Amino acid sequence: MATLDRITQPSDLRGLTDAELDELAEQIRERIIAAVATHGGHLGPNLGVVELTMAIHRVFDSPADRVVFDTGHQAYVHKMLTGRAGAFDGLRTEGGLSGYPSQAESDHDVVENSHASTSLSWADGIAKANALAGRDDYVVAVIGDGALTGGMAWEAINNIAADSDRRLVVVVNDNGRSYRPTVGGLANHLASLRTNPRYEPMLRAVRDRLTSMNVVGQTAYEVLHAMKKGLKDALSPQGMFEDLGLKYVGPVDGHDREALEKALTQAKQFGGPVLVHTFTTKGHGYDIAVANEEDQMHQAKAFDRLTGTALAVEPASWTSVFRDEIVRIGDERPDVVAITAAMLSPTGLDAFADKFPERTFDVGIAEQHAVTSAAGLAFGGMHPVVAIYSTFLNRAFDQVLLDVALHRCGVTFVLDRAGVTGDDGPSHNGMWDQSILQVVPTLRLAVPRDGARLRELLNEAVAVDDAPTVVRFPKGPVDTDVEAIDRLGGCDVLAREGDSDVLIVAAGPMAAVALDAAQRLREHGLGVTVVDPRWVKPLDPALVDAAAEHRLVVSVEDSGRVGGMGSVLAQMLADAAVTTPIRVHGVSQEFFDHAKRAVLLERMGLTGEAVAADALQRLG
Repeated sequence: MATLDRITQPSDLRGLTDAELDELAEQIRERIIAAVATHGGHLGPNLGVVELTMAIHRVFDSPADRVVFDTGHQAYVHKMLTGRAGAFDGLRTEGGLSGYPSQAESDHDVVENSHASTSLSWADGIAKANALAGRDDYVVAVIGDGALTGGMAWEAINNIAADSDRRLVVVVNDNGRSYRPTVGGLANHLASLRTNPRYEPMLRAVRDRLTSMNVVGQTAYEVLHAMKKGLKDALSPQGMFEDLGLKYVGPVDGHDREALEKALTQAKQFGGPVLVHTFTTKGHGYDIAVANEEDQMHQAKAFDRLTGTALAVEPASWTSVFRDEIVRIGDERPDVVAITAAMLSPTGLDAFADKFPERTFDVGIAEQHAVTSAAGLAFGGMHPVVAIYSTFLNRAFDQVLLDVALHRCGVTFVLDRAGVTGDDGPSHNGMWDQSILQVVPTLRLAVPRDGARLRELLNEAVAVDDAPTVVRFPKGPVDTDVEAIDRLGGCDVLAREGDSDVLIVAAGPMAAVALDAAQRLREHGLGVTVVDPRWVKPLDPALVDAAAEHRLVVSVEDSGRVGGMGSVLAQMLADAAVTTPIRVHGVSQEFFDHAKRAVLLERMGLTGEAVAADALQRLG
């Protein structure tokens, strides 16, 4: 039996020899590569934390000692060492392992999402609860992949450093990257240390000296501190943390398990908040990933493990359409600038950045700053386009409301991965933005149904200079263009046949579902009109007049039902005293387990067959 398959809990690691531990590290990497090559997932981040995770679980006692990962996509090794290695064949598949920590899977898991920069606040709260309950357990927060660029992390550090008696260890997994190299002043400061040719020899000398003196714990810290005096400002970032009152250990080679265990043991002996600084390399142990300059295979599609190339040619995606169009707009509009939060390539802004580097701002994992900075750019005469994942806009709602909308700033938000995304689980489904943004005065929100409409609506959005605009689209291949046959106010009529029995109002990509439902209803002798409103906030009043002429109104959207297009349309009909009944089809406000997008949509009743069946039942 492989060493990995004998590990059922972290305590099993403590009985292994050095040779067995080296063998275990190789087996972990092999299992991760095999699983991600088959199902896709986060490869680079997890290959980079193998020795680090092993060391944490050998020094600390999970689940009594809580290990919190930030970001959660670097927890594959943790899953393997807590008894789930045998389930990795089903990684990110329906009913199989989640790609993130999951409390339903294991008592060893804590934070279930990958919204970065939250781990330190979680750890701070757990440590305080331990102290209040009289528990002596430790909390270990592993923060990496650029998450220290998020302001929330520094709010937490400010509070952690103030509590000198909390048993809390912050492990900084410093790999210099999120998707791409981490940006900002902090990143530059840490990078200068990482590349300083003088530091490693000094660090080894200090470590050897302490070992020869058999100095440990608080005394070791004091000796180390004294030996570094006069050098820390030039060579080490420890002053940045120690000036706050937070003890600092490191930097440590994140692929040297023995050195990591010594550092973590030293940190544990302090009995108070400590920061352990480690250097790791994304993709370590798989040369193809390390050599990938784009993102070191941060999040990979299924691939050929011998070459690293994707197994399937990806069709044109919504993101690629946006990528091309924003560059064309940039050519015509010198005032258009682009902002993203550590996601240039995933959101399609990489091509704009290549052509207009001086007009592109990657602010790191700092969505709140991104939005308010965009307000400032708009105030200064620019038109910012803020491109982020839909689910991450939630973090900056107050800034959208009070910094952008209140000040009538012309800022365009492009929300990728809007609607149901599927494989990455509940934290990544972009099903909240439309409901949240519905309450923002003056904001306009567009939902394109295909590539042609994405280009069209993006151009309309950036033409608005006195209010925020939003363009949202889903993950995956872009839909085939569907041309309108007529106009209804500002809406597109996609189909009209027979009597005025059913009016189907479909938001963006749900046009295909609506047209399928319409065909099924026509087969039952019903007349159907299908309309795409294009802009779902505000909805065109022409829809109210059209609804009054039909026997039933049906709305279909890949968004939350509460505060979504359908609920707004229902309110508009009620306000206008239109008595035509309305059926609202959308995403219920709940957290959905990971599964393919098509599977989840079918489960939610967002298919042509389900929508038609419901309409037939309502009409008797």
